[in-house]
Amino acid sequence: MVRCKTAAGAVLLSLATCSIAVPVEDVVSVPTTTFTSEPASTAPVRPHTNVTYHGPYTGPPPTTTGALTTDVLAPSIPALPPGPNAYDYPSDGKLHAPLPAPYTPAGGDGTNGSAPVYRMLSDFDYESLALVLYQEWIELDLFHWGLATFSVADFEAAGLTAEDRYLIQFMAEQEVGHVTLVSNMLGAQAPMQCSYNYPVANVREFIDFCQKLTRFGEAGVYGFLNHLNAHDVGQLLLQSITTEARQQMIFRQFEGLFPMPEWFIVGIPQSWAWSLLSPYISSCPENQTRLVWQNFPSLNILNQPNPARTNGADVWNETTGGYTNTLSTADISAEDDCLNSNEVGVGCGPAITRNRSVPLSYPGRQVFLEWEAPGQPIGPNNSYVTSTTAAAPVFAAWVSQLNVTYTPLQGIEGNKAWTAQPNMSTFEGDPAVNGTMFLVLTDLDLYVTPFNLTMLNPHVRAVALYQAG
Repeated sequence: MVRCKTAAGAVLLSLATCSIAVPVEDVVSVPTTTFTSEPASTAPVRPHTNVTYHGPYTGPPPTTTGALTTDVLAPSIPALPPGPNAYDYPSDGKLHAPLPAPYTPAGGDGTNGSAPVYRMLSDFDYESLALVLYQEWIELDLFHWGLATFSVADFEAAGLTAEDRYLIQFMAEQEVGHVTLVSNMLGAQAPMQCSYNYPVANVREFIDFCQKLTRFGEAGVYGFLNHLNAHDVGQLLLQSITTEARQQMIFRQFEGLFPMPEWFIVGIPQSWAWSLLSPYISSCPENQTRLVWQNFPSLNILNQPNPARTNGADVWNETTGGYTNTLSTADISAEDDCLNSNEVGVGCGPAITRNRSVPLSYPGRQVFLEWEAPGQPIGPNNSYVTSTTAAAPVFAAWVSQLNVTYTPLQGIEGNKAWTAQPNMSTFEGDPAVNGTMFLVLTDLDLYVTPFNLTMLNPHVRAVALYQAG
């Protein structure tokens, strides 16, 4: 519907484009014809349905178990020095080769005029995009499931209006596009929609789980994006994952958290993302495409900060379980529930931003940990198995922004220990431990940086999300 006014000020409402009469002295250009066009043809989306079952896997034991594999050439990738030409380019602000075309500097990948094909070029590409598709499918279902499971009154009690609920619906529609894009690039064997289980009992737990799920979905792509052989595929995936990043921020705002407390968004290895995702996939169709990635054991943070509390750091065992460590509201009294406060710095109702006076976590905080033994069935149809090649853990690795910082485990007793949150910054003024970040246990304080974080995988004992802010 188009709204316009006549020169006399009368309001007209029309379903078509309308012309506006204005005084001649105000004219910039005068439309003489109203143009219309037939709708352009649009590519179809990948077929999808509302999943009818949500809950743990209850079917027969799987006939195929473990990650997809073939011959293994070595127990790990050896650490090597930088490549032979790593320091050749002088970076002096001058041009060092002829321009292939006007205003076009020499170099770059895919800049020679050859047409992009948007196809996988390696097993690495395929397995990475297949992991992304598993992630997109669960997000599509999760957003719809939350809207169908909880009532209008439930959402409104959490401070979320009809417009907020529509935003969640729209995010589900975005996932239809993501599923279609990734499926088209993968081809006929692209993973299919599965059934799922979610560790939530109410709207606030649902929102917390959504913001954590979108965080490891986003971070999992950032970790491999620049390693893809198919850079054209990476371009389209980048245009998808930037939307996911905004979804994660929206769910933080719905939860009453500061929307983006970090200066840089962390990237994580695919096996971390798959470990965090797979427990929430119950079963998949027969002959579903399997993944190569490792399933690490879960890490339960016994005093995981709880954003639903007025003092989120003063907490003990208020999560719905390991891996995501999603908040639980079950034991929060009305007095301690920050949703019941309108005080600036204390209240945590949905908002564009909240600057909470009492931090969820802080340097020096004791963090108590408990981790599972490997060998647990997990993931679709319980057909994957958790594993690790690490020795007994001795460090906690805080993986956030551009940093990996190790703190020693203290008081180790069996599969329990504690550590202290480190006090470090990415750059001056930017606390590195902040936001929804990653905590893993390791047997070695290996030096790694964002581009080679997967080198840490052989030393990882367990993984989790930590709600630092």
